[in-house]
Amino acid sequence: MKKRLRSLLFIFLIGVILPFGCMANNPNSTQQPDQTTSANVLSVYNYSTYIEPAVITEFEQKYKTKVQYDTFESPDDLYAKMKAGNPGYDLIFPTDYLVTIMGKEGILEPLNHDKIPNLKNIDQKFLNPPFDPDNKYSLPYQWGTLGLGYNLKKTGKELESWQEIFNPKYKGKVAFTEEMRMMMGGILIYLGYDPNTTNPEEINKAKDFIIKNKDNIAAFAPDTGQVLLDQGQVDIAVEWSGDIFQVMEENPDLRYVIPKEGTIIWVDNFAIPKGAPHPDLAEQFINFLLAPEISAKTSNYIKYGTPNKVSIEKGLINKSELNNPAIYPPPEVYKKLIFINDVGEATRLYDEAWTEAKLGVGK
Repeated sequence: MKKRLRSLLFIFLIGVILPFGCMANNPNSTQQPDQTTSANVLSVYNYSTYIEPAVITEFEQKYKTKVQYDTFESPDDLYAKMKAGNPGYDLIFPTDYLVTIMGKEGILEPLNHDKIPNLKNIDQKFLNPPFDPDNKYSLPYQWGTLGLGYNLKKTGKELESWQEIFNPKYKGKVAFTEEMRMMMGGILIYLGYDPNTTNPEEINKAKDFIIKNKDNIAAFAPDTGQVLLDQGQVDIAVEWSGDIFQVMEENPDLRYVIPKEGTIIWVDNFAIPKGAPHPDLAEQFINFLLAPEISAKTSNYIKYGTPNKVSIEKGLINKSELNNPAIYPPPEVYKKLIFINDVGEATRLYDEAWTEAKLGVGK
């Protein structure tokens, strides 16, 4: 699934490097990149199932190259891997706040916009973002929201509020995402606070609220909430929009909603890590993926929002997705969507609160 954002629970434990998947042209493979790859092999590090496989094949055939596609499951994994030193990747896909962190720490190479002419296809509202002014290090790939996936047969009604994940009716039937800042952010919004607060009292109130409602929590799901929901193990899953929409294709009982109180919006991005063996090839791949037809193929496949305005203007996005307000929210909903920001040293407050919350819940 996507992806998108993961907690910063291990962001200060950089020495712990997890095993990652890889294999040429296989988004679910499990090896390290080959640092001795030839000039015609592009090494990509992205979330699993986060690209249309046919797009990779098309790029390989068009440019007579090979794509080695390795996967990670959270921003923490990506950050830890790259913080320890680039093992040979040419292109990575950090989420918004992580671009800020990695840019400040010298982990990313500046992009050469002259080599990416298709950036002209990007909607202006996704350019010059606060997390990367002037798009020095990144360009937008996909975007989406954090919300509630649910089984309509089990709930008996359409859901609309964060309050439902604390409803006693769903005791032991709610999956929280394991992504710290995202899950904490959603609860902070429900409690009336800024999801980027650095106020210890507010952060602790969110922690206490989780522990108070622990009986409802079936699991802290590491990007598997949609699977638990699809398999009937939970009735509600706090998950990413596209993750839920993907399983909805095969399960007509499932729904997704952006909570009425507001939620987290995210943008995942193209970025070239410091020491990339083939930066020119990486920029060629970025430009290829930003072509309207290619961008549309990806968004239609993974069910996330495209920042490519030309894909939309040309009618290349599936109408069922384009007309879905949970994927492309109307203005009155969009204004309630909030980006997670890098909160600097206050990240430790979130780490500590999240650890205590999970210990208090006991799962």
